[in-house]
Amino acid sequence: MLTYYAVCGVARASHFEENVFMVYPAISEEATRTELANRMFFRLYKSANMLHKTGTKSVESEGLTTQQWAVLGALSRPAVGGGMSVGDLARYLKVSRQNLSGLLSRMERDGRITTAADERDRRSRLVSMTAAGTRVWQHEALPKIHGYYEQVLEGFSVNDITHTLHYLLKLLDNMQLVDDRQGGSDEAAEDR
Repeated sequence: MLTYYAVCGVARASHFEENVFMVYPAISEEATRTELANRMFFRLYKSANMLHKTGTKSVESEGLTTQQWAVLGALSRPAVGGGMSVGDLARYLKVSRQNLSGLLSRMERDGRITTAADERDRRSRLVSMTAAGTRVWQHEALPKIHGYYEQVLEGFSVNDITHTLHYLLKLLDNMQLVDDRQGGSDEAAEDR
């Protein structure tokens, strides 16, 4: 059996961290990977929660949440000029149609988006940003979102951001493979 020495460091100590540096002497590679995976996924979970909490506070004066920010961001892409089907939007955001449905209803009520029957497929509904939604996104939300990014990425070099993005995309791809092997989402099954 091989022995590994794993050293994990935390960029800065806080009152929530028990140890700034942890050393695991003479444990197997498998045990090391499991321990590091536990720590990584827990930090990812905490990061997602903090993104929701602090990101929403950054755009709440515009009446937005991070979920609405994600929808407007997805709809603002040049490739989506004519709108996106609800199913495509759900797949793009990696959420269920059921979770997206209530969110879209609130955003439509607030005048940020509109939904209409897809002329190519009447069973499908297309989601598009309204003029008011575009104005809120481009002139009110985006400057605050960019300011939020600068605060959260303080101390990150362009190289750091590039590496982080690379590994997050790799992780997301692997999670998608797991989801596909598990039968995918209910929406994917409906579309087959």
